[in-house]
Amino acid sequence: MKRLKKPIEKNFHVGLDIGSSRVVCAIVTTDVAEKQTKLLGLGEAPSTGIKKGCIIHRDKTIEEIEKALADAEMMANTKVSRVVLSITGEHIRGINTQGAIAVQKGAVSALPVEHEITKQDVHRVLELAKAISLPADRDILHVMPQEFLIDTMDGIKDPVGMTGRRLEAKVHLITMAVTAAKNLVHCVEELGLEVEGLVFQALAASLSALDDDEKNLGVALVDIGAGTTDVAIYHEGGLRHTAVLGIGASSITNDIAVMLQIGLEEAEKIKKTYASAKASMSSTDLEFELPVKNGGLARKISEHELSRYVEARMIEILQLILREISRADIKEKLTYGVVFTGGGAQLRNLVPLAQEILNMPVRIGHPKGLSGAVDIASTPEYATCLGLAQWISTYRDYLPVALQEKTLKRVVDKVTQWLKEFF
Repeated sequence: MKRLKKPIEKNFHVGLDIGSSRVVCAIVTTDVAEKQTKLLGLGEAPSTGIKKGCIIHRDKTIEEIEKALADAEMMANTKVSRVVLSITGEHIRGINTQGAIAVQKGAVSALPVEHEITKQDVHRVLELAKAISLPADRDILHVMPQEFLIDTMDGIKDPVGMTGRRLEAKVHLITMAVTAAKNLVHCVEELGLEVEGLVFQALAASLSALDDDEKNLGVALVDIGAGTTDVAIYHEGGLRHTAVLGIGASSITNDIAVMLQIGLEEAEKIKKTYASAKASMSSTDLEFELPVKNGGLARKISEHELSRYVEARMIEILQLILREISRADIKEKLTYGVVFTGGGAQLRNLVPLAQEILNMPVRIGHPKGLSGAVDIASTPEYATCLGLAQWISTYRDYLPVALQEKTLKRVVDKVTQWLKEFF
């Protein structure tokens, strides 16, 4: 009997955000026919094996990944085999470059002839654009097209099907330290999982928290994590600049711990409960007691005095962000200003302080475009993880070549081993 209708295809995708303060795993399903993404499972665990994006304790990292993964699997009632990983760290570098090819088909003619541009032509020009000299310890993580030029026409987003003699591509390359990436991937593979993508944190958060209008008219996404602050700047629909700052929300916690002479755990609780990014918006009358250890004297401090320490550090971070925005190759102002994501974006009164220092519009970015159990993942700290889970279905062509080759090699090795055992 002939099948009259193709069944609805559902694809499961898993995002694994391994940060300096916690590991978060999100499982989503994509309904290709309806173009909908639904959150099925979410799991998280404290992170103690990562510092500023780099592994400092391998076994702890593996245990924490396993716990977050198990919680997400239990909630989604499914078994995970493939994941998309986030990566950050001061080893991440961004650079703008370009490449150009002559669009020729068959024999080379003495006369200039226009030809239709194919996907193969686009692939060739992108390969040429990323042919830059890199040290042996670095590799390309992402090749993000900004625009294509055909002869004298510029600003083209998809040149396939158009005709011309010369095709040029302007791209933003993101490079990474090979060792840092391999160590991260090996931790996940230790649990029997396949890594089908490795994504810069700010790009993943952008996918979850930004819309096309913001990327077209100019916006900077700033993901404030515990150990690092990631920056991705968009204009005219393309990625123009990326950077990683080696400072994050944990530096504020550390300042509180040092100034008040208390433990980091207590400092983190006090930051979340009483701290304000703008001291003038906190109360001078509201006082709270500080933790007492080993028979020490009871002490009190006002919310305003605490916030003075917090504001000083936050101003430093915002000035570093402003420096990166000025480094982006953009003449016009960012129409939509800055969108903050990450755990550090939840600091009280961050928006008014940022508007004052950056002198541009500011908002907090929340994950959007999802259905299902979104209430448990509606805060900005989940933007990266949910963006990772949507990455494969959105940017399938932008996976790092090194990982694609590695996955193919793994499949070949497994088949070879099976043949040896069989014969």
